[in-house]
Amino acid sequence: MSATERLVLWLHVAFVIFTIGPVTVAIMSSPRAIRTRNVVVLQYLLVMTRIFGTASLGVLVFGIILGQQQKELSKTWLTVSMTLFVVTLVLLLLIMRDQRRALTALKLADKQEVPARQPAVAGEPADGERGVAEEDAADVEPAAAAPVTAASHIANVERGRIVSLGGVVSLLWLVILVLMVWNA
Repeated sequence: MSATERLVLWLHVAFVIFTIGPVTVAIMSSPRAIRTRNVVVLQYLLVMTRIFGTASLGVLVFGIILGQQQKELSKTWLTVSMTLFVVTLVLLLLIMRDQRRALTALKLADKQEVPARQPAVAGEPADGERGVAEEDAADVEPAAAAPVTAASHIANVERGRIVSLGGVVSLLWLVILVLMVWNA
């Protein structure tokens, strides 16, 4: 193996390590951010998915260059690996779309919620409210979960799609890894 082939191989492996790992973490963290309704974190995860997903094209580019240098592009396992990688890129686009939809839905759900009533002065109950000590045990309401709105439902649907597509993407990357190691 020549020095340029080694350099291309190192770049290929570096792109695998520094792009595939972070984009997988971003994808797999998105459902939790949606479930906890953390809009800020979901927004950062969308940006991470976009940046590292785009940077993962370097894996494909340096893989093709390496295959050309070693005159192995016509081998079946390499063609299958490249095809599966392109499929994962398409699935990444669908995941980013779902992340955007969930982000939009969560922002809309936050706007639709009625803000909780705050006491007029700290430590004193607001007009018409009784203090907690005065309330009967039957009158105490448990902390209510966020109201279920259409936007919240959309976010939950997108969360399920992200989970399933993220699992497929991870499985495809694992198949590609096995093909690479098996035939190297």
